[in-house]
Amino acid sequence: MTLLSVDALDVHYGQLQAIRDLSLTVEAGQVVAMIGANGAGKSTLLRALAGSNHPSGGTITFAGVDITRVPAHRRVTSGIALVPEGRRLFRSLTVEENLLTGAYRKRPGPWTLERVYEMFPWMGDRRRQSSAQLSGGEQQSVAIGRALMSNPELILIDELSLGLAPVIVRRIYGVLPTIVEQGTAALIVEQDVSQALRVADHVHCLLEGRSVLDGAPDELSTEQIEHAYFGIAHPSAHETPRGD
Repeated sequence: MTLLSVDALDVHYGQLQAIRDLSLTVEAGQVVAMIGANGAGKSTLLRALAGSNHPSGGTITFAGVDITRVPAHRRVTSGIALVPEGRRLFRSLTVEENLLTGAYRKRPGPWTLERVYEMFPWMGDRRRQSSAQLSGGEQQSVAIGRALMSNPELILIDELSLGLAPVIVRRIYGVLPTIVEQGTAALIVEQDVSQALRVADHVHCLLEGRSVLDGAPDELSTEQIEHAYFGIAHPSAHETPRGD
């Protein structure tokens, strides 16, 4: 079942076009990764899907409903949750209070405080600790837990590994299968190409706001990915991968 469908999306910042004619789909139970260098348009895309950036063209359909002009708060109640770049926790609140802010527009579903604490056992023991005292990896975990508290059908995670040690990144990525098993698809933005290829069912490479290469990780050669990532001899958006 197609959960999210993006068709010919354009997003502008004033005169600057950040997303150009971009199309993609996310199926229920799928992990899709968006890779690309800084400035490729990855974060802009997630903000457009979450409703904080308004498209200048194209359509966004979620669960069969056109949400292109739907405001951000209604997208949360429709089943979309964003983990923003930089975590953006409320530093004056405790771990548990931050998690509870995600339940403000809670939908029916499996995610509760107890379920989040089960997935991240350290949180229950430190639930009354100020979020300002957490490490970067702990903050990212709380940001993911906060998004799950709304019981989304689709979680958008922006720059999951940014600024984190590799061991912490692996630990956080380790919870993705649990999230998907509970019925939540994931669209993640990631600069770490190798990590994205390990966890994703489907990968898009963005370059200057366009999807210049996409496919299942095992269908894409290292050469294709490198060329798409760095803009060398641009592959077409749906190029048939060559065998190694």
